[in-house]
Amino acid sequence: MTFPPCLNRLTLRRLLLAATLFFGALAQAAPAAPAAAAPAAAQAPAAQTVNPNEYVIGPGDTLQVFVWRNPELTATIPVRPDGKVSTPLNEDMVAVGKTPSQLARDIEKVLSEYVRAPTVNVIVTQPVGAYSEVQIIGQVLKPGSLPYRAGMKVLDAVLAVGGLTQFAAGNRAKIERTVDGHREELRLKLDSLVNKGDMTQNLDLRPGDVLVIPESRF
Repeated sequence: MTFPPCLNRLTLRRLLLAATLFFGALAQAAPAAPAAAAPAAAQAPAAQTVNPNEYVIGPGDTLQVFVWRNPELTATIPVRPDGKVSTPLNEDMVAVGKTPSQLARDIEKVLSEYVRAPTVNVIVTQPVGAYSEVQIIGQVLKPGSLPYRAGMKVLDAVLAVGGLTQFAAGNRAKIERTVDGHREELRLKLDSLVNKGDMTQNLDLRPGDVLVIPESRF
């Protein structure tokens, strides 16, 4: 192949190199085809957990019993209608009325006969029992049950049910509470709390509490 006198081999190589660089720059500057959007990963709903030192286990709750270094003893179990649970090496244990921490200690005592120094954690993954609620009955506008939440106080519950009726004897109100299987009563002066702002009466509530507001005596 012959070239014009003005175009020698060196000049041709330079032209070819320049052309290569030019088209390469065009290819890099061209917008890339949009990549197909990756489908959003499905997220499983997080298990609902509760404070192990406050929550009181009730019938129908689902518990996760975790035994450290003993996966064969770890299980997810329901609380039966009779208030008991069955775990590996322990067929029947009363769970209702206990906190998760209390139940964990009781399970450790049983397992200590079979396992050296067992460490047990109990987590309430599905709190559906009555003990996960606070009940307000008597002279309020909307008597009923409220889902318990951490930090709930008496005034929160009273406002949530619409307040006291005109017939309420607020200063004779009481909280009925179960502690270690025993029933306790805490006296309240709701009239002083609601009408006079006496915050000493704004007591903390616990899961399973029943707030009772009686009727005035005429």
